[in-house]
Amino acid sequence: MGIAIRIDDDLYEQAKQSAKAECRTAPLQVAYWAKIGKAALDNPDLPIEFIRDVLVARQRGEFEPFEFSKKK
Repeated sequence: MGIAIRIDDDLYEQAKQSAKAECRTAPLQVAYWAKIGKAALDNPDLPIEFIRDVLVARQRGEFEPFEFSKKK
Protein backbone atom coordinates (compact mmCIF):
# COMPACT_ATOMS: atom_id res chain seq x y z
CA MET A 1 0.00 0.00 0.00
CA GLY A 2 1.35 3.42 -0.88
CA ILE A 3 0.74 6.59 1.07
CA ALA A 4 1.48 10.05 -0.28
CA ILE A 5 3.75 12.18 1.86
CA ARG A 6 5.27 15.61 1.40
CA ILE A 7 9.03 15.94 1.26
CA ASP A 8 11.32 18.83 0.48
CA ASP A 9 11.92 19.43 -3.26
CA ASP A 10 15.70 19.29 -2.80
CA LEU A 11 15.48 15.94 -1.04
CA TYR A 12 13.29 14.59 -3.84
CA GLU A 13 15.81 15.75 -6.48
CA GLN A 14 18.63 14.09 -4.54
CA ALA A 15 16.56 10.92 -4.32
CA LYS A 16 15.95 10.99 -8.09
CA GLN A 17 19.68 11.24 -8.75
CA SER A 18 20.60 8.48 -6.32
CA ALA A 19 17.69 6.36 -7.50
CA LYS A 20 18.92 6.45 -11.07
CA ALA A 21 22.36 5.19 -9.99
CA GLU A 22 20.77 2.46 -7.84
CA CYS A 23 18.14 1.44 -10.43
CA ARG A 24 15.27 2.48 -8.18
CA THR A 25 12.46 4.98 -8.37
CA ALA A 26 12.72 8.16 -6.32
CA PRO A 27 10.01 7.00 -3.86
CA LEU A 28 11.81 3.67 -3.39
CA GLN A 29 15.07 5.55 -2.79
CA VAL A 30 13.45 7.66 -0.08
CA ALA A 31 12.00 4.50 1.49
CA TYR A 32 15.46 2.89 1.38
CA TRP A 33 17.03 5.91 3.07
CA ALA A 34 14.30 5.83 5.71
CA LYS A 35 14.92 2.14 6.37
CA ILE A 36 18.66 2.71 6.80
CA GLY A 37 18.04 5.76 8.98
CA LYS A 38 15.64 3.88 11.23
CA ALA A 39 18.07 0.98 11.58
CA ALA A 40 20.88 3.44 12.39
CA LEU A 41 18.79 5.12 15.08
CA ASP A 42 17.83 1.74 16.52
CA ASN A 43 21.51 0.64 16.54
CA PRO A 44 23.62 3.74 17.23
CA ASP A 45 26.79 1.75 17.93
CA LEU A 46 26.89 0.19 14.44
CA PRO A 47 28.58 1.93 11.52
CA ILE A 48 26.15 3.05 8.80
CA GLU A 49 28.12 1.08 6.19
CA PHE A 50 27.60 -2.10 8.21
CA ILE A 51 23.87 -1.45 8.45
CA ARG A 52 23.66 -0.80 4.71
CA ASP A 53 25.60 -3.99 3.91
CA VAL A 54 23.37 -6.09 6.18
CA LEU A 55 20.21 -4.71 4.56
CA VAL A 56 21.60 -5.37 1.07
CA ALA A 57 22.62 -8.92 2.04
CA ARG A 58 19.16 -9.61 3.49
CA GLN A 59 17.50 -8.33 0.33
CA ARG A 60 19.70 -10.57 -1.83
CA GLY A 61 19.02 -13.60 0.34
CA GLU A 62 22.69 -13.79 1.37
CA PHE A 63 21.92 -13.28 5.03
CA GLU A 64 22.06 -16.16 7.47
CA PRO A 65 21.03 -15.55 11.07
CA PHE A 66 23.80 -15.95 13.59
CA GLU A 67 23.15 -18.57 16.24
CA PHE A 68 24.96 -18.42 19.52
CA SER A 69 26.36 -21.68 20.79
CA LYS A 70 24.88 -22.93 24.02
CA LYS A 71 27.31 -23.21 26.91
CA LYS A 72 27.14 -26.39 28.90
